Formats: sequence, structure tokens, C-alpha cells
Amino acid sequence: MASRNDYLKLHFIVFLWGFSAIIGKLVTIPAVEMVFYRAIMAVIGMGIVIVATKGTFAVTGTQLMRLLLIGAIVAIHWMAFFGAARVSNVSVSLVGFATNSLWAALLEPWFNRTRIKKFELLLGLVVIIGLYIIFSFDFQYKLGLALGILAGFTSALFSVFNAKFVRSIPAFTITFYEMIGVFLSIGLFLPVYKYTWATDNTLHLVPSWMDLLYIGLLAGVCSVYAYSVAVELMKKISVFLLQLTLNLEPLYGIIMAVIVFGNQEKMGVNFYIGTLIILGAVATYPMLKRKYDHLYAAKE
Repeated sequence: MASRNDYLKLHFIVFLWGFSAIIGKLVTIPAVEMVFYRAIMAVIGMGIVIVATKGTFAVTGTQLMRLLLIGAIVAIHWMAFFGAARVSNVSVSLVGFATNSLWAALLEPWFNRTRIKKFELLLGLVVIIGLYIIFSFDFQYKLGLALGILAGFTSALFSVFNAKFVRSIPAFTITFYEMIGVFLSIGLFLPVYKYTWATDNTLHLVPSWMDLLYIGLLAGVCSVYAYSVAVELMKKISVFLLQLTLNLEPLYGIIMAVIVFGNQEKMGVNFYIGTLIILGAVATYPMLKRKYDHLYAAKE
């Protein structure tokens, strides 16, 4: 059972992840190159933590391959999340990411071979309505929102996989190998990226000192610390509850983004109406789940 301290930890790392969108926006090199450096720093930092805490690097060959593949999913998540903020703004990126609870509601029962609850599908429909409202009023950041939604989907996907691994592998070990997976995936993707989406077919692999500082914060605080704590918390809380709490990230992030970037983050009325619908659907989940569990227990 999760304690009050566990819930405080969860909200703190959600706050950190909300701030990560702002840090990512401040980095001047493109999102793909930024994620590449973040992965390198995260691998080194996680390795130091494992050695300092006398943890273990031991995994089986099968576990290693699966963790590296999950790392590839994390790589897609990071590129989509930070890419969304670059082609639009932080607020749009975070609202697209808020769909992660919908994806978790669909993916977790599928992977665990349990029945999908009707109220979760209903909430998912409400989320889609909110997205439609945002898109339908001459919304100029369609690509940014689409990338944000991809970030939400991949977040739910790797959380479902990690919830299975954390039962048998230490959280730090999982994070270490998944960060290696991110690094390898981005490294293999760079040549393709260079001749397709990179500006002037050029890789920007020489960050400034300020870029290195920001990326170091992303790697140390938002990856090594926050990601490991999130994986560890999966022993005590469900994937859906984790993803549900992550939907506070847009609230934290949008408020901080307006403070930091000012007018760049101001959007039309339709954006905020759609956002309120999405977050309202998420906020009603605990009440509906409590009612569903009560009815189900009464039938038993």
C-alpha cells in the first residue's frame, strides 16, 4: 500500500517533469540532439548512483534486450514531448501529453488481460471531445498537439512495461539500461534524422555551456532522480493512478511557462475550454473508480 510520503514523492516528480518542458524549451540545440546528450548524462549519472548505493547491474540477456527496447520507447517519448514544445509551445505540448491517462486506461487492461471499464472509455471519449474543440477553431499548432499526444501514448506504454519489470529488477537498474536504450536508439536515428528532418541536413552536436547546464539538469533531476522514483513507486501504485497524477503536469507546467515565457504561452479561448474538458475528465476518474469498485464489491 502506498503511504502519504509516496503520494508526496509522486506529486513532486510530476512537478519536476512539468518544469522539464520549460528547461527543454530553453535549450538552443534541436530536440533530437538535446535528447541524445540527455541520455548520455543520464546513463553516467545512473551508473554513479548504482555504484554509490551498492546496487546491481545484473540482468539476464532477455531482460537486457527488453529494457533496451523500452528505452527506445522512452526515446520516442522524449523526442515527441520536447519536439512538440519546439514546433508550438510548452502549453500545447503539455495538453497533448495529458492524454496519457486515456492511453493507460486502454493499454493496462489489454496487457494485463483484464476487462476495460466502461467509465474509462467514457472519460476517454470526453478527452477526445476536448481535443476536437482545441483542433476545430483554426488551431495553428496541430503538429505540436499531435506530437504531444504521441508523447502521452508512449508515456503510458513504457509505464505499463515498467510496472511488470519493477517486480523483479531494482528501479535504478531498470533506469540505467533504459537510458542506454535511449542513447542507442537516438544514436541509430541520427543519420536518418540528418537527411530528413534536420535543418539544412546538419546535426547540431556542439551545445553551448548554458545548453549543457540545462541538459544536465534534465538528466540529473528529471531523469536519474524523478524517473527512478517513478519506477520504484510502481511497486505500490497502479499505472493508471501514476498516469492520472501525471495529468497535473500540464497545470504545473502551463502556469510556470506563462511566468517564464509570457505572451508566447497565451492561447485562444477554445484552447483553454478544451484543456479544462480534458483535465476535468481526468479529475473525475477517482470518484467514478470508487463508485465502480463499490458496486463491483457489492455484487461479489
